[in-house]
Amino acid sequence: MTLPSLVLRVTALEWQAEGILSLRLRAKDGAVLPSYEPGAHIDLTLAPGLTRSYSLLDGCPGPEPASYRVGVALDVRSRGGSAHVHRELRPGDVLVASAPRNHFPLVETAPFTQLVAGGIGITPMIAMAERLSALGRAWRLRWCVRDLDHLPFGDWLAQHADRIDLHVDARDGGVWNGWTALVQGLPGDAHLYCCGPSPMLAAYEDATRNLDPARVHLERFGADLPPPDTSGTVFQVRLARDGRCIAVAPEQTILDALQSAGIDVPCSCLQGVCGACETRVLDGLPDHRDLVLSEAERERGDTMMICCSRARSPELVLDL
Repeated sequence: MTLPSLVLRVTALEWQAEGILSLRLRAKDGAVLPSYEPGAHIDLTLAPGLTRSYSLLDGCPGPEPASYRVGVALDVRSRGGSAHVHRELRPGDVLVASAPRNHFPLVETAPFTQLVAGGIGITPMIAMAERLSALGRAWRLRWCVRDLDHLPFGDWLAQHADRIDLHVDARDGGVWNGWTALVQGLPGDAHLYCCGPSPMLAAYEDATRNLDPARVHLERFGADLPPPDTSGTVFQVRLARDGRCIAVAPEQTILDALQSAGIDVPCSCLQGVCGACETRVLDGLPDHRDLVLSEAERERGDTMMICCSRARSPELVLDL
């Protein structure tokens, strides 16, 4: 589903740590911005054909926020997004962005919340922790970083040091591996959230496999994932608003087929993790291959990520 576009101006870039910047963004016309809930992100179009998703940092934005703030780590495997932010972006630059979307929502009623972050995965956790503090809810954060040079948001860390268990790989004997003790020490009704690189998420999923899935939440880094499996047979995609019918070949994504036909659709990660290409399904059965939708959302079948998912029926009718 296409969200309204926002025109934002970069009003500040702040160095947070080695290879990590935070950006302050305001509406170009000075208007207030759409509000959002912790865990939300925006899709920033950094250059033509270069759109990336970044978590919003502020956990209590209010109903009419004046600005957004995001954190961006320079990835040595960057496909262009983080490198562009660090090397090209300057205060005063104007960017097009989506309105906030949230596929990593916070359950605000949980009596206790355990947050786990790896590196720049701290960004959605900062928003969640701030919101939980404002609500008077109990929370704790396990934050893992490579070394102290790559530890961002030091002022925020100092403010909440009594609730944060910091692990520094270079200082503390390598990668943290205390998952069993962490999970076993939690109250039975606690909710858990994890955001970080793939090895951390794999360990998290293994440690929480026997817990109620409704209490276990995670968000992935797209750059850490292999390309999604898009193999299958030919099927048709009918565009309800456009009127055209597009054939999707084996080994081709719906997004590939639409772009080849000259149809511009919002997209970012191309791996089924960000939600930028989410599209309403009006008829037909999607073959979901994303890592965004919940099982309940998949069963409803009324929306899909067209950058990776395919069809289980000969035809899909999309709201495009």
